[in-house]
Amino acid sequence: MRSLISPRLLLREWEEKDIDFLLDMYSRWEVARFLGSAPRVLDGPEDAVATLTRWRERQDDVHTIWAIQDRATGHLLGTALLVPLMDSGERLTPSADTEVGWHLHPNAWGRGYATEAANAVLAYAARSGIAPVLAVTWPENTASQAVCRRLGMRHAGQTDRYYNMTCELFTTEQ
Repeated sequence: MRSLISPRLLLREWEEKDIDFLLDMYSRWEVARFLGSAPRVLDGPEDAVATLTRWRERQDDVHTIWAIQDRATGHLLGTALLVPLMDSGERLTPSADTEVGWHLHPNAWGRGYATEAANAVLAYAARSGIAPVLAVTWPENTASQAVCRRLGMRHAGQTDRYYNMTCELFTTEQ
């Protein structure tokens, strides 16, 4: 796994020592409510370990799910990801399209961390030859849509192609 560094952030591999933070963040409805077609909160340490295991299974030579850490304090702030989008269907399957995403702990909201982390991920994607990169959000998730716009992503309308749900689609392709 490759770590990424930005002015304030270190994007690094999730580790077993991070399970308590992962559980704290993803057990909050305000974080989980816009994740997937059937959002749910984590309900215990075993659930958090299973989530980390699933994330590791989605990784390959380029695609990764990072922990976002404050470089100055060492505190964890959230998650950044560059993964294959999952095509809709009876069974979700990885598509040929790549998604950038972010999930932050509520204590980290409103400080520009999502934009900074996603910029680092998009720069990494460009260096890795991945283009375009897409982002999908729930139609109601205006905060993430604002991040997409700050990243310079273009709104491409609604789609039901991914995750068995209707999403707002953003692309790095101009």
